[in-house]
Amino acid sequence: MASTFAPRLVNGPFGDPGLFIELRWQGSAVLFDLGRNDGLPAADMLKVTHVFVSHTHMDHFIGFDRVLRLFLNRDKRLFLYGPEGIADCVAGKLSGYVWNLTDSYPFVFDVTEITAGGAKRAVFRACTGFRREDAELLPAQQEHAAAPNATPLLVDEGHFRVQTAITDHRIPCLAFAIDEPTHMNVDGAGLAKAGFAPGRWLADLKEALRAGAPDDTRLTVARSDRSTVELEVGALRGLVRVTEGQKFGYIVDTRFIPENLAVLLPVMHNADLLFCESPFLDEDRDQAAMRYHLTAAEAGTIARLSRARRLKVFHYSPRYQGRGDLLRQEADAAFRGRIDPGVLAELGAAVA
Repeated sequence: MASTFAPRLVNGPFGDPGLFIELRWQGSAVLFDLGRNDGLPAADMLKVTHVFVSHTHMDHFIGFDRVLRLFLNRDKRLFLYGPEGIADCVAGKLSGYVWNLTDSYPFVFDVTEITAGGAKRAVFRACTGFRREDAELLPAQQEHAAAPNATPLLVDEGHFRVQTAITDHRIPCLAFAIDEPTHMNVDGAGLAKAGFAPGRWLADLKEALRAGAPDDTRLTVARSDRSTVELEVGALRGLVRVTEGQKFGYIVDTRFIPENLAVLLPVMHNADLLFCESPFLDEDRDQAAMRYHLTAAEAGTIARLSRARRLKVFHYSPRYQGRGDLLRQEADAAFRGRIDPGVLAELGAAVA
Protein backbone atom coordinates (compact mmCIF):
# COMPACT_ATOMS: atom_id res chain seq x y z
CA MET A 1 0.00 0.00 0.00
CA ALA A 2 1.48 3.36 -1.04
CA SER A 3 1.49 5.79 1.87
CA THR A 4 -0.22 9.15 1.75
CA PHE A 5 2.02 10.85 4.31
CA ALA A 6 5.72 11.30 3.54
CA PRO A 7 7.32 12.63 6.77
CA ARG A 8 10.83 13.90 7.34
CA LEU A 9 12.52 15.87 10.08
CA VAL A 10 13.60 19.29 8.83
CA ASN A 11 16.91 19.06 10.68
CA GLY A 12 19.07 16.35 12.22
CA PRO A 13 18.46 15.11 15.77
CA PHE A 14 20.66 17.86 17.24
CA GLY A 15 19.07 20.63 15.16
CA ASP A 16 16.02 22.78 15.75
CA PRO A 17 12.75 20.84 15.86
CA GLY A 18 10.62 20.68 12.73
CA LEU A 19 8.63 17.97 10.99
CA PHE A 20 7.62 18.30 7.33
CA ILE A 21 4.90 15.95 6.07
CA GLU A 22 4.12 15.88 2.39
CA LEU A 23 0.61 14.80 1.40
CA ARG A 24 1.61 12.93 -1.71
CA TRP A 25 -1.65 12.75 -3.61
CA GLN A 26 -2.71 16.31 -2.80
CA GLY A 27 0.43 18.15 -3.89
CA SER A 28 0.47 19.87 -0.49
CA ALA A 29 2.20 19.55 2.88
CA VAL A 30 1.97 20.45 6.56
CA LEU A 31 4.73 21.62 8.88
CA PHE A 32 5.12 21.09 12.61
CA ASP A 33 7.22 23.78 14.33
CA LEU A 34 9.20 26.64 12.86
CA GLY A 35 12.75 26.13 14.00
CA ARG A 36 15.51 26.87 11.51
CA ASN A 37 14.35 25.57 8.16
CA ASP A 38 16.98 26.79 5.68
CA GLY A 39 17.59 23.19 4.61
CA LEU A 40 13.98 22.74 3.50
CA PRO A 41 13.83 23.61 -0.23
CA ALA A 42 11.63 26.55 -1.13
CA ALA A 43 9.62 24.33 -3.49
CA ASP A 44 8.74 22.07 -0.56
CA MET A 45 7.99 24.95 1.78
CA LEU A 46 5.57 26.45 -0.72
CA LYS A 47 3.52 23.23 -0.64
CA VAL A 48 2.68 23.91 3.01
CA THR A 49 -0.93 24.83 3.73
CA HIS A 50 -0.93 24.43 7.54
CA VAL A 51 1.74 25.14 10.16
CA PHE A 52 1.42 23.82 13.72
CA VAL A 53 3.64 25.53 16.32
CA SER A 54 4.15 23.81 19.68
CA HIS A 55 5.30 27.02 21.43
CA THR A 56 7.38 30.06 20.61
CA HIS A 57 10.74 29.42 22.24
CA MET A 58 13.34 30.55 19.73
CA ASP A 59 14.32 27.09 18.49
CA HIS A 60 10.68 26.41 17.58
CA PHE A 61 9.83 29.77 15.98
CA ILE A 62 12.94 31.40 14.51
CA GLY A 63 12.05 30.03 11.05
CA PHE A 64 8.90 32.17 10.85
CA ASP A 65 10.71 34.89 8.90
CA ARG A 66 11.75 32.53 6.11
CA VAL A 67 8.17 31.34 5.73
CA LEU A 68 7.00 34.95 5.60
CA ARG A 69 9.54 35.86 2.93
CA LEU A 70 8.70 32.87 0.72
CA PHE A 71 4.92 33.33 0.89
CA LEU A 72 4.73 37.12 0.97
CA ASN A 73 3.88 37.91 -2.66
CA ARG A 74 1.85 34.78 -3.36
CA ASP A 75 -1.87 34.25 -3.63
CA LYS A 76 -2.06 31.91 -0.65
CA ARG A 77 -3.69 31.64 2.76
CA LEU A 78 -1.40 29.96 5.28
CA PHE A 79 -3.10 28.51 8.36
CA LEU A 80 -1.00 28.68 11.52
CA TYR A 81 -1.98 27.05 14.83
CA GLY A 82 -0.27 27.50 18.17
CA PRO A 83 -0.71 27.88 21.93
CA GLU A 84 -2.12 30.80 23.88
CA GLY A 85 -0.43 34.02 22.78
CA ILE A 86 0.58 32.80 19.30
CA ALA A 87 -1.33 35.64 17.59
CA ASP A 88 0.60 38.20 19.67
CA CYS A 89 3.86 36.50 18.68
CA VAL A 90 2.92 36.60 14.99
CA ALA A 91 1.88 40.25 15.32
CA GLY A 92 5.19 41.03 16.99
CA LYS A 93 7.16 39.40 14.20
CA LEU A 94 5.18 41.21 11.53
CA SER A 95 5.50 44.58 13.26
CA GLY A 96 9.27 44.43 12.89
CA TYR A 97 9.00 45.27 9.18
CA VAL A 98 7.58 48.11 7.08
CA TRP A 99 4.71 47.16 4.73
CA ASN A 100 4.11 50.31 2.68
CA LEU A 101 4.39 48.47 -0.67
CA THR A 102 2.21 45.42 -0.05
CA ASP A 103 -1.27 46.84 -0.67
CA SER A 104 -1.68 44.65 -3.78
CA TYR A 105 -0.31 41.48 -2.17
CA PRO A 106 -2.95 38.73 -1.69
CA PHE A 107 -1.13 36.68 0.97
CA VAL A 108 -2.95 35.98 4.28
CA PHE A 109 -1.80 34.54 7.60
CA ASP A 110 -4.76 32.82 9.28
CA VAL A 111 -3.76 32.28 12.93
CA THR A 112 -5.57 30.23 15.58
CA GLU A 113 -4.46 29.98 19.19
CA ILE A 114 -5.52 27.04 21.33
CA THR A 115 -6.11 27.45 25.06
CA ALA A 116 -7.52 25.28 27.81
CA GLY A 117 -10.68 27.40 27.66
CA GLY A 118 -11.19 27.30 23.90
CA ALA A 119 -9.74 28.80 20.73
CA LYS A 120 -9.32 32.27 19.22
CA ARG A 121 -8.63 33.25 15.63
CA ALA A 122 -7.00 36.27 14.01
CA VAL A 123 -6.24 37.12 10.37
CA PHE A 124 -3.27 39.14 9.08
CA ARG A 125 -3.48 40.33 5.46
CA ALA A 126 -0.47 41.59 3.54
CA CYS A 127 -2.68 44.13 1.71
CA THR A 128 -3.47 45.89 5.02
CA GLY A 129 0.12 45.91 6.21
CA PHE A 130 -0.73 42.82 8.29
CA ARG A 131 -3.10 44.71 10.54
CA ARG A 132 -4.58 42.23 13.01
CA GLU A 133 -8.26 41.34 12.45
CA ASP A 134 -10.20 39.18 14.89
CA ALA A 135 -12.16 36.46 13.08
CA GLU A 136 -14.81 33.87 13.81
CA LEU A 137 -13.69 30.33 14.53
CA LEU A 138 -13.83 27.74 11.78
CA PRO A 139 -16.31 24.86 12.27
CA ALA A 140 -13.78 22.39 13.75
CA GLN A 141 -12.53 25.10 16.11
CA GLN A 142 -16.08 25.91 17.22
CA GLU A 143 -16.39 22.28 18.32
CA HIS A 144 -13.43 22.72 20.66
CA ALA A 145 -14.75 26.03 21.96
CA ALA A 146 -18.04 24.34 22.83
CA ALA A 147 -16.30 21.47 24.67
CA PRO A 148 -12.88 22.71 25.80
CA ASN A 149 -12.16 19.63 27.89
CA ALA A 150 -12.48 17.34 24.88
CA THR A 151 -9.58 16.50 22.61
CA PRO A 152 -9.59 19.43 20.22
CA LEU A 153 -9.84 18.64 16.54
CA LEU A 154 -7.93 21.53 15.03
CA VAL A 155 -8.26 20.65 11.36
CA ASP A 156 -10.41 18.28 9.34
CA GLU A 157 -9.67 18.58 5.63
CA GLY A 158 -11.18 15.21 4.74
CA HIS A 159 -7.86 13.75 3.59
CA PHE A 160 -6.17 14.62 6.89
CA ARG A 161 -7.07 15.66 10.44
CA VAL A 162 -4.98 17.16 13.23
CA GLN A 163 -5.64 16.92 16.97
CA THR A 164 -3.70 18.45 19.83
CA ALA A 165 -2.93 18.13 23.53
CA ILE A 166 -1.84 21.01 25.78
CA THR A 167 1.12 20.03 27.97
CA ASP A 168 3.24 21.75 30.62
CA HIS A 169 6.64 23.23 29.70
CA ARG A 170 6.32 25.97 32.32
CA ILE A 171 4.22 27.49 29.56
CA PRO A 172 1.49 25.78 27.51
CA CYS A 173 3.08 23.62 24.83
CA LEU A 174 1.13 21.78 22.14
CA ALA A 175 1.66 18.21 21.00
CA PHE A 176 0.00 17.11 17.77
CA ALA A 177 -1.28 14.01 16.00
CA ILE A 178 -2.08 13.93 12.29
CA ASP A 179 -4.08 11.14 10.68
CA GLU A 180 -6.06 10.29 7.59
CA PRO A 181 -9.53 8.96 8.49
CA THR A 182 -9.30 6.38 5.72
CA HIS A 183 -6.62 5.47 3.22
CA MET A 184 -7.65 5.12 -0.39
CA ASN A 185 -5.51 3.15 -2.82
CA VAL A 186 -6.21 3.10 -6.56
CA ASP A 187 -6.19 -0.27 -8.30
CA GLY A 188 -3.62 0.45 -11.01
CA ALA A 189 -4.33 -2.77 -12.93
CA GLY A 190 -8.06 -2.11 -12.83
CA LEU A 191 -7.46 1.44 -14.01
CA ALA A 192 -5.49 0.26 -17.04
CA LYS A 193 -7.97 -2.52 -17.81
CA ALA A 194 -10.83 0.00 -17.87
CA GLY A 195 -8.87 2.20 -20.27
CA PHE A 196 -8.54 5.10 -17.84
CA ALA A 197 -5.50 7.33 -17.33
CA PRO A 198 -4.19 8.64 -13.98
CA GLY A 199 -4.97 12.28 -13.26
CA ARG A 200 -6.57 14.83 -10.99
CA TRP A 201 -9.92 13.07 -11.40
CA LEU A 202 -8.70 10.27 -9.11
CA ALA A 203 -8.27 12.77 -6.26
CA ASP A 204 -11.80 14.03 -7.02
CA LEU A 205 -13.08 10.46 -6.87
CA LYS A 206 -11.41 9.87 -3.49
CA GLU A 207 -12.86 13.10 -2.11
CA ALA A 208 -16.31 12.11 -3.34
CA LEU A 209 -16.01 8.72 -1.64
CA ARG A 210 -14.78 10.30 1.62
CA ALA A 211 -17.67 12.74 1.57
CA GLY A 212 -20.23 9.98 0.96
CA ALA A 213 -21.32 11.45 -2.36
CA PRO A 214 -24.34 9.72 -4.00
CA ASP A 215 -23.57 7.05 -6.59
CA ASP A 216 -25.09 9.19 -9.33
CA THR A 217 -22.55 11.99 -8.74
CA ARG A 218 -20.80 12.53 -12.08
CA LEU A 219 -17.08 13.01 -12.61
CA THR A 220 -15.02 13.83 -15.68
CA VAL A 221 -12.69 10.86 -16.18
CA ALA A 222 -9.49 10.88 -18.24
CA ARG A 223 -9.12 8.02 -20.71
CA SER A 224 -5.91 6.41 -21.94
CA ASP A 225 -6.47 7.84 -25.45
CA ARG A 226 -6.43 11.38 -23.91
CA SER A 227 -10.16 11.83 -24.32
CA THR A 228 -12.53 12.31 -21.38
CA VAL A 229 -15.85 10.75 -20.40
CA GLU A 230 -18.53 11.60 -17.82
CA LEU A 231 -19.14 8.69 -15.42
CA GLU A 232 -20.99 8.19 -12.15
CA VAL A 233 -19.18 7.63 -8.86
CA GLY A 234 -21.04 4.36 -8.38
CA ALA A 235 -19.46 2.94 -11.54
CA LEU A 236 -15.97 3.92 -10.32
CA ARG A 237 -16.03 2.67 -6.72
CA GLY A 238 -14.33 -0.60 -7.62
CA LEU A 239 -11.18 1.25 -8.66
CA VAL A 240 -10.48 2.37 -5.07
CA ARG A 241 -9.63 0.17 -2.10
CA VAL A 242 -10.43 1.71 1.29
CA THR A 243 -8.29 0.77 4.32
CA GLU A 244 -7.43 2.22 7.72
CA GLY A 245 -5.47 5.47 7.45
CA GLN A 246 -2.06 6.37 8.87
CA LYS A 247 -1.42 8.33 12.06
CA PHE A 248 1.70 10.21 13.16
CA GLY A 249 2.37 11.87 16.52
CA TYR A 250 4.64 14.81 17.38
CA ILE A 251 5.76 15.57 20.96
CA VAL A 252 8.30 18.18 22.04
CA ASP A 253 9.28 20.06 25.19
CA THR A 254 7.22 18.44 27.90
CA ARG A 255 7.62 16.75 31.30
CA PHE A 256 7.08 13.14 32.25
CA ILE A 257 4.32 13.76 34.77
CA PRO A 258 0.83 12.26 35.14
CA GLU A 259 -0.91 15.48 34.08
CA ASN A 260 0.92 15.54 30.76
CA LEU A 261 0.52 11.84 30.05
CA ALA A 262 -3.19 12.03 30.78
CA VAL A 263 -3.66 14.36 27.80
CA LEU A 264 -0.89 12.98 25.57
CA LEU A 265 -1.72 9.28 25.53
CA PRO A 266 -5.28 9.55 24.13
CA VAL A 267 -4.10 11.82 21.31
CA MET A 268 -1.07 9.66 20.42
CA HIS A 269 -2.87 6.32 20.82
CA ASN A 270 -1.97 3.76 18.13
CA ALA A 271 0.23 6.12 16.13
CA ASP A 272 1.99 4.37 13.26
CA LEU A 273 5.00 6.59 13.93
CA LEU A 274 5.64 8.79 16.97
CA PHE A 275 8.18 11.61 16.68
CA CYS A 276 9.20 12.41 20.25
CA GLU A 277 11.81 14.67 21.76
CA SER A 278 14.65 12.94 23.62
CA PRO A 279 17.00 15.64 24.91
CA PHE A 280 18.56 13.84 27.91
CA LEU A 281 19.77 10.43 29.00
CA ASP A 282 17.98 8.94 31.97
CA GLU A 283 21.11 9.38 34.10
CA ASP A 284 20.45 13.13 33.71
CA ARG A 285 16.71 12.96 34.49
CA ASP A 286 17.03 15.58 37.25
CA GLN A 287 18.37 18.00 34.66
CA ALA A 288 15.59 16.99 32.27
CA ALA A 289 12.92 17.65 34.91
CA MET A 290 14.47 21.00 35.78
CA ARG A 291 14.38 22.00 32.09
CA TYR A 292 10.83 20.61 31.62
CA HIS A 293 12.01 18.06 29.06
CA LEU A 294 11.95 14.28 28.63
CA THR A 295 14.70 11.74 28.91
CA ALA A 296 15.21 9.15 26.19
CA ALA A 297 13.81 6.44 28.49
CA GLU A 298 10.73 8.56 29.15
CA ALA A 299 10.23 9.13 25.42
CA GLY A 300 10.37 5.38 24.86
CA THR A 301 7.93 4.79 27.72
CA ILE A 302 5.43 7.27 26.26
CA ALA A 303 5.67 5.51 22.90
CA ARG A 304 5.05 2.14 24.57
CA LEU A 305 2.16 3.40 26.70
CA SER A 306 0.50 5.01 23.68
CA ARG A 307 0.94 1.77 21.70
CA ALA A 308 2.84 3.45 18.90
CA ARG A 309 4.10 1.09 16.21
CA ARG A 310 7.37 2.94 15.65
CA LEU A 311 9.35 5.63 17.48
CA LYS A 312 11.65 8.32 16.09
CA VAL A 313 13.51 10.42 18.67
CA PHE A 314 15.08 13.83 18.03
CA HIS A 315 15.74 17.24 19.67
CA TYR A 316 18.90 15.99 21.43
CA SER A 317 20.73 18.23 23.87
CA PRO A 318 24.08 19.45 22.47
CA ARG A 319 25.79 18.03 25.56
CA TYR A 320 25.54 14.60 23.86
CA GLN A 321 27.29 15.55 20.63
CA GLY A 322 29.08 12.44 19.43
CA ARG A 323 26.91 10.25 21.70
CA GLY A 324 23.58 10.51 19.94
CA ASP A 325 23.39 6.74 19.55
CA LEU A 326 23.08 6.42 23.33
CA LEU A 327 19.89 8.50 23.31
CA ARG A 328 18.39 6.47 20.48
CA GLN A 329 19.35 3.16 22.11
CA GLU A 330 17.95 4.16 25.50
CA ALA A 331 14.66 5.28 23.96
CA ASP A 332 14.42 2.09 21.91
CA ALA A 333 15.09 -0.11 24.95
CA ALA A 334 12.28 1.57 26.91
CA PHE A 335 9.96 1.39 23.91
CA ARG A 336 10.49 -2.34 23.42
CA GLY A 337 11.01 -3.35 27.05
CA ARG A 338 8.91 -3.85 30.15
CA ILE A 339 7.72 -0.78 31.99
CA ASP A 340 8.76 -0.62 35.62
CA PRO A 341 5.70 -1.25 37.87
CA GLY A 342 6.90 1.61 40.07
CA VAL A 343 6.64 3.97 37.10
CA LEU A 344 3.12 2.75 36.39
CA ALA A 345 2.12 3.23 40.02
CA GLU A 346 3.53 6.75 40.01
CA LEU A 347 1.60 7.65 36.85
CA GLY A 348 -1.60 6.22 38.27
CA ALA A 349 -4.83 7.09 36.49
CA ALA A 350 -2.97 8.73 33.60
CA VAL A 351 -2.13 5.28 32.19
CA ALA A 352 -5.19 3.38 33.40
